Amino acid sequence: MTKIKSRRVLITGGASGIGRLMGRKVLEKGGKLIIWDLDSIKLRETLEELTAIGEVHTFEIDITDEQKVKELASKIQDEIGPVDILINNAGIVYGGNFHESTPEAINKTMAVNAIAPMHLTQKFLPEMISRKFGHICNIASSAGLVSNPKMAIYAGSKWACTGWSDSLRLEMTALKTGVGVTTVTPYYINTGMFDGVKSFIPILKQEKVAAKVIKAIEKNRIFLSMPWSMRFVRFSQGLFPIWFYDWFVGKVLGIYKTMDDFKGRNNK
Repeated sequence: MTKIKSRRVLITGGASGIGRLMGRKVLEKGGKLIIWDLDSIKLRETLEELTAIGEVHTFEIDITDEQKVKELASKIQDEIGPVDILINNAGIVYGGNFHESTPEAINKTMAVNAIAPMHLTQKFLPEMISRKFGHICNIASSAGLVSNPKMAIYAGSKWACTGWSDSLRLEMTALKTGVGVTTVTPYYINTGMFDGVKSFIPILKQEKVAAKVIKAIEKNRIFLSMPWSMRFVRFSQGLFPIWFYDWFVGKVLGIYKTMDDFKGRNNK
């Protein structure tokens, strides 16, 4: 078990969506909350909302700026204390066919969703290992397991995140570091990030996702997939021929059509 009470928990993208909701859960459980986010307005609103519940520290930062991440990580460890639990939650998505995508969209998506969590984890992991305690939670996506048209860049970034996250878990276990790693692979969540998506499978409610993620950290879960049917994705990919898998997932479940009316947020 990973107890959150009195622990310092850092959440990226923590000023909105499931990030803010997870932050509230952390405070309700007696943890100390550190939020990193790029949106200064939402950071102020979140601070005002959550400061009455417990200890909250907010920082405006672009997590793709490696030098600023390094400086802020050092500042936090010196002034607040070592981070006990890191939740790599920040993410962006660009929809559309890959051949119509811009180099900027490719670079930014990979930087935010895949590269930044690696750099950020490197900043706090050595201290966790030295204390033989800590937990890394990476919010990946079911898109890190399932290929999907019109989200090739996003899926690529989340496949990278999923593979890195679980490889990190194996390393921490083999080295007996005492550091746990949880990889979260949720379906679409109603945060606004995937506005316009139409799905036969129900869109996940952000309140429920946030609660389950915090519980997964407490229980040292290796993988948290939502809904429960996502647990069978890799099994079915290996069991059935690709043509049958594509027919069932694409035609029967309609997954391959979910991004047809995607609007999402403005990531500029």
